[in-house]
Amino acid sequence: MTIPTTGAGHPTGAATVPGAAVVTGAAGGLGQAIAAALHADGWPVLLTDLDPDAVAAAAAPLGGWSRALDVRDEAACADVAAEAAGRGGLGLWVNNAGILVTGPSWEHDAATRRRVLEVNTLGAMNGTLAALAVMRSQGHGHVLNVVSLAGLVAAPGETVYAASKHALVAFSIGTQADLRLAGHRDVHVSCLCPDGIWTPMLHDRLDDPGAAASFTGTLLTPERVARRAARLARRPRPVVAVPRWRGAQVRLLDALPGAALRLLPAVMAVGRAGQRRQRRRTGGGPY
Repeated sequence: MTIPTTGAGHPTGAATVPGAAVVTGAAGGLGQAIAAALHADGWPVLLTDLDPDAVAAAAAPLGGWSRALDVRDEAACADVAAEAAGRGGLGLWVNNAGILVTGPSWEHDAATRRRVLEVNTLGAMNGTLAALAVMRSQGHGHVLNVVSLAGLVAAPGETVYAASKHALVAFSIGTQADLRLAGHRDVHVSCLCPDGIWTPMLHDRLDDPGAAASFTGTLLTPERVARRAARLARRPRPVVAVPRWRGAQVRLLDALPGAALRLLPAVMAVGRAGQRRQRRRTGGGPY
């Protein structure tokens, strides 16, 4: 499928995309930004979200292609994959839908823990496997799982969330290995692991001590992460951290858990300072 684009991804040049793209959790925040970046790069994008009206509004300036989707519904994910494949093949599936809970693990009830895992882990598994059923058959495709730096290190205050994202990293890398062992050379699974992003997921977390870990590094804009996602969509890699230096930093902490625990008071102090700084910058609300 050839879509007219420039090298910067705007209409008028010529670039080729290998089919349609699906983005979950695309009614707002990072998902909407990723859909917009992919659209600018020439992809026909099917935006999905739980809220049909909100995702339709988000899709309107991007071609108007949207569907309601609960990623916890395996059959619904398969239906979306089939619909996308009907437009010249399924080239890309972006698992972006996710939820954040904060606080000590023992403070969450069973229903909360189950919901986090069902959306962040099992939902992404559903999307991945629905996409791979099409991609393996057509011989090419790419699943891009939006994880988090919390998938690379045990983030204090975000323990259940981090556990769900660690599981997604393991599933993604293991699935990529299984694809290679099965002889699928042109089907890819990537993990995008960004630092904290200033989206509605964090807008009400400026006074939440459990969310301090999300404010310890570079607070990113959704547009910056979306641009990296669009590049990754074209050039798959198993794991990409944004920014790259933060990925190296948290991997070091993950490799030295004893040292990480000793540094914990300093790390959380940095995070609380980051929350105060963001509050001053925004007046306590989104910008």
